[in-house]
Amino acid sequence: MILAAGQGTRVRPLTRDLPKPMVPILGKPVMEYLIEHLARYGVRQIMVNVAFNHRKIESHFGDGHRWGVEIGYSYEGAREHGEIVPKPCGSAGGMKKIQDFSGFFDETTIVLCGDALIDLDFGAALFEHRSKGALASVVTLDVPRSEVQNYGIVKCDKDGRVESFQEKPKPDEAHSTLASTGIYIFEPSVLDLVPSNTVFDIGSQLFPLMVERQLPFYAQSRFFNWIDIGRVSDYWSVLQRVLRGEVAQMDMPGREVRPGVWVGLNTRVPWDEVTINGPVYIGSGVEIEPGVTIQGPTWIGTGSHLRRNSTLARSVLFEYTRIGEGQTFSDMIVAPLYCVDRKGKTFYQGDEECTLRWSDARA
Repeated sequence: MILAAGQGTRVRPLTRDLPKPMVPILGKPVMEYLIEHLARYGVRQIMVNVAFNHRKIESHFGDGHRWGVEIGYSYEGAREHGEIVPKPCGSAGGMKKIQDFSGFFDETTIVLCGDALIDLDFGAALFEHRSKGALASVVTLDVPRSEVQNYGIVKCDKDGRVESFQEKPKPDEAHSTLASTGIYIFEPSVLDLVPSNTVFDIGSQLFPLMVERQLPFYAQSRFFNWIDIGRVSDYWSVLQRVLRGEVAQMDMPGREVRPGVWVGLNTRVPWDEVTINGPVYIGSGVEIEPGVTIQGPTWIGTGSHLRRNSTLARSVLFEYTRIGEGQTFSDMIVAPLYCVDRKGKTFYQGDEECTLRWSDARA
């Protein structure tokens, strides 16, 4: 089960026109990496709950045959004032809706949030879940106490049995620093605890209920990479790590024409008249004019255009973005209609306080 019905408000404006699982990393949606990873471990049936901008998820992934899996979708919405509008059921409520409809969750189920990059060994996680006779397991990682308010926090005994679950507590109120990664393993009977036709959340409602009833609910502490894209600043940091080659199983697309410089098809670059220090990816259909300087790690999306004497440093250009002549963009995410600095401050086209000039390269 991939949870993909949320609105992704904390990473706006990246999710202005995209559902959060479709935010691109190396030109591929985050959720695509999850599906590839699940397929490597033999998962063949995947349900996805969707709501906001759901068609973008459905049209990209289709029935899943490209990845050797079957994908089904459950839309969460309602009719209001004559229009169909997204209305998420909550993470547990979304699963209950599917279960009530078809009884799909009839065996052990891996549950994932659709907005993180992971390389978890699912074989080992499933073995531990079964060997402990767990009804539910949550995979955790230790985080700094100053960051606990961003996560569900788990306190467990020496055997890993969960004693309390707090949803985004204040640092001085947190019972531990073990954070839920949004990766769960459920037995079918877990969903018997979730009321039908009710908005119900896994972290804030289902897990505290399991603790209260003293059900076999365990935390797993494993060593693996978990790269959560909770905020815009996280997205910028993730891309910097990926471009530097620090994340396994994420290979740069295109052809390496110089050390640390990759290009897609049909690019126009006057190589003797520009300065490019990798790692840099230049997508297909990109035009770079003379005098341009590019400092990596930088990603330049399909169809973008860097005008003469402009500078781009440690930045991400979404597809079809034009950088104005002589402009300098450093540590930024830039799209045709907005740009965001590494701390999350957003500027839109026409903002009077913004001196930067950029536009839509298709115009």
